[in-house]
Amino acid sequence: MFFPTKRSDMRRFKCLLIVLCVLPLTCLTPLTCLHAEEVRVMTFNVWNGGDSGGQPLEQTVEAIRQSRADIVGMQETHGREVDGVRPDHGRRIAQMLGWNYVDQGGRTAILSRFPLGATTKRKWGVEVEYAPGETLLFFNAHFPASPYQPYQLLNIPYGNAPFISTESEAIQWAERSRGPQVQRLLAEIQQAVASGRQIVLTGDFNEPSFQDWTERAAAAGVCPLKVRFPATRRITDAGLRDAWRVAHPDEVARPGWTWTPLTSPDDPDDRHDRIDFVFVGPHGIAVTACQRVGEPENSEIVVRPWPSDHRAVLATLNLATEE
Repeated sequence: MFFPTKRSDMRRFKCLLIVLCVLPLTCLTPLTCLHAEEVRVMTFNVWNGGDSGGQPLEQTVEAIRQSRADIVGMQETHGREVDGVRPDHGRRIAQMLGWNYVDQGGRTAILSRFPLGATTKRKWGVEVEYAPGETLLFFNAHFPASPYQPYQLLNIPYGNAPFISTESEAIQWAERSRGPQVQRLLAEIQQAVASGRQIVLTGDFNEPSFQDWTERAAAAGVCPLKVRFPATRRITDAGLRDAWRVAHPDEVARPGWTWTPLTSPDDPDDRHDRIDFVFVGPHGIAVTACQRVGEPENSEIVVRPWPSDHRAVLATLNLATEE
């Protein structure tokens, strides 16, 4: 117990009494409590609307069910042409799941078991209400497949693209292939980041990650050489984080290849790489797990038979909410 004996002690004692009297008044304001909502998000190139894998569409639906995804960014949503029309199988998949659906155009779509709200101006993203009164912005992209720089560097013929041999050439060709589309996507993402919103981006980038093609990975023989691929670099420069690399930071031990389950890793006419991504924004999202969904040999979540030429990627997220 403190008993003031000097004048200076008396002044300190009076100040302490004032603080103790005022403090309860400040606590009359309700406190904001934070908790985390778990949401599972998936990127999934379904290979020409599920037609090209030789499996019924139900098998693509089953892959989503087995992943236990809540939201899916889908690429190649339309099936093979029938009577001059490519049917929107992405919409059929959503109907079979009983989910909500937004057609983004360009054979891309966002499917969600949660309610969907307004899209962004150019339909790169849509608002998802993952809990009552809680929303995130979910973006999805599919960038051009050709010219494809890993094939150019390894002298694998594809799309009449010239062969190349250096990092600078790879970056130049990647910018030529995908740069304008990346810039249009970033215009909406940067605005969302600046607003402080929770953000998720999924996509088939058709371009490896600069976090995979590192000097360390090249020295270990995991990739041919170091290349600071521009699409993923520009996305991370905008403040987003690669969910796979958050969960698995060692690019040598966990390369995480998503292309392709159709050939063996040592096939001289192919090159396996990680080109399918889940990115999360800088605000209010924690990555707790990231897994590939695909065939038994190279996937953390196995679906038999696997219906696509890409492995899907599933990220488990904790989203901070207020109550």
